[in-house]
Parts: sequence; structure tokens; C-alpha cells
Amino acid sequence: MRTTFGIEEEFMFLDPATLRPADVAERVYAGMAADPEWAAITHQEFLASQIEHASVVFTDLGVARDALTTFRRKLAAEADSLGVIVAGVGTPPDALPFPSITHQPRYERIVRDMNGLIADHQMSGLHVHVGVPDREAGVIALNSVRPWLPLLTAMTGNSPFWRGYDTGYESWRTVQLRRWPTAGSPPRFASSRDYDRRISRILGLGGMAEVELIAWNVRLSEHLPTVEFRMADAQLDAADSLLVAACCRALVERALATEGRVPEEVDIPPELLSAAVMHSAHAGLRARLYDPVEGGLVEARVVLDRLWDAIGPYLDASGDTATVAEYLARLRQVGTGAARQRAAFRRGGTGALGELLARGVSSDPESSVA
Repeated sequence: MRTTFGIEEEFMFLDPATLRPADVAERVYAGMAADPEWAAITHQEFLASQIEHASVVFTDLGVARDALTTFRRKLAAEADSLGVIVAGVGTPPDALPFPSITHQPRYERIVRDMNGLIADHQMSGLHVHVGVPDREAGVIALNSVRPWLPLLTAMTGNSPFWRGYDTGYESWRTVQLRRWPTAGSPPRFASSRDYDRRISRILGLGGMAEVELIAWNVRLSEHLPTVEFRMADAQLDAADSLLVAACCRALVERALATEGRVPEEVDIPPELLSAAVMHSAHAGLRARLYDPVEGGLVEARVVLDRLWDAIGPYLDASGDTATVAEYLARLRQVGTGAARQRAAFRRGGTGALGELLARGVSSDPESSVA
């Protein structure tokens, strides 16, 4: 049986002239929530400019492709009808002094608890859920995928701009999130009991009033039997998101097949993992990256080759080898979302960047890799 997975994509509505957040999400949500075709998979989010696609459970990457593409095109049509664009982007190219928040008691409590952090909390992510048999298996997967988090961060950087300037980072969202008490990567865990014990000791500290606010780059879901990957920025197009999902699923399958014992990989202590993830947020695929097999820094292409070697057998088993090979080849050729955003801005300023963002949401994954 194929391992299940699900994809949560956050999108941001933007003013096409300024590329600042546009607070129209409530209007879009009201219409989609009233339609049985969209109601169950359309969610409100923290920002009044933001909406989420919480997918159904998939086993087939092709079915996921169709679902993501259909939802994205629906959002693009809704945005167009309101005179705005909708974008899969980690941070908006320009930002408001303080964001408008969706009017829900939970979100309003978070604003009270976190105070000044909220001014810069204008960001969107991509979360991938991968099914596991139980929480013990989930902990095995968590421990096993940790060394790959720097590469996954580098592959998914899509937030180079902030408040109208180029930050020099591929994932400025990663930098912004690090100010939250539980951001970053988790430690190794001895068992699910150890995981739960550590979580319980965090709750109540620094505004962390609930388990859902534990914002590690990868964690166990508290309401689903899944491992949840959270390191990725929201992605420009569906092909980018599908690549991330396929890699995450294969890494979890590898962890469970080997019971977490992969001797060729170097265990990574928390302080090194923290530094390696931040290095990747800065460099993306433009520079040398942490090597999960040998340790140290090597060319990004070498680490991508390491990933392919690690997950290849599991892609073969799921029938995804050809598709993921195409998506990876495209990533090597055109670069991350951040690289494409920078290229568009250099080519034609805000107008060209806005066109890229709008086009990305409704693009066909198959044509993206043609």
C-alpha cells in the first residue's frame, strides 16, 4: 500500500500595483465555503489577506497534481474578480506596517500574547503531512529526516523580498520565524513518550498556549496520524509543491523501511542543524550546503544527488521516479522560487514580479517541466 500524504498550501492576496497584502480573504472564503465543491478544503488563516488549501488525503502524486492545480486556478479566478492577485509566496514583496488579522478568538489571543512579533508575521508556508502507522513510527521518521532539513529549506526558499527590498536571503520567512519560541528544528527523541514529555514542558512558555503553536520544521501532528513537514515557504507553482511533497514522503518511507538506521548519514547535533538550516535559508541552492552524508559543506548539486540516491528506491516503489526527476531537473535549471522572483524583478521591476506571482498560481505542472 502506498504511503498517504496531504498538502496544506497557504496563499496570500496582493495588491497588483504595490504587491502588499490585500485583505480580501474573508470575501473569497465566504464564497468558497458556501460551495460544497470547496467547503471542506478551504480554510481561513491568521492573516486577513490569507487563505489555505488543506487537501484531501492522497496516495497518488498525479491525483495530487490535479487537486492542487484545480484549487489554485479557482483562487486565481476569485482574485481576478476582486482586482487583486493571489500568490504562493513565503513573504509578500512589500508589507503593511501591521497586518490585519482574521477575526477569530484564537488569532486575537495570539496577537495579545506575541505583541510586537505580529508586525512582521506576514508570511505563508507549505506544510506536507506524511502518514505513519503510529507515533513511535513518527518519532523514528522525525529523527531520520533531521539531517535533510537544511537541503529541504534550500530547495523551498521563496521569500527573498521584505518591505520593498531584497533581503539577500532565499527564505526570509525562515529568519522571521526564528524569533518565535519554538521555531527551528526539533532535537532527537528517544520515543513518543519523550516527544510528548518535551512538548508538555514547553507549553505555557513565551505565549505557547497550545500544542499547535509548536512551530518546529518537522513535528508530529496532534490531530492526524502523520509527520508534518513545515520548513517550506509557500511555493510559486504546483510543480514546486509536488516536488517537496514527493521528497518528504520518500524520506519518511526510507526512515520506516530502515527503522531509522541509515549508517551512511552523519547524525547532526542541534546546534549544527540550527546553523545549517539558517545557512540554507540564506544561500538556497546558490552556494555550498550542509552534506547530510559526509558532514561539512559541499556544492548544492552534490547534496541534491545525495537526496536522489537516498529516495530513489522509494520513488520507484510509488511510481513517481520519472515525475520527480523532471521536477528536480527543472529546479536545477530555473532555480528556487526566490531565484525566479529576483530574476523577474531585475527584468521588469514590480510589474514583472507581479506577473510571475500571478502566473505561478495557475500554471500547469506538466507545462512547467516541459
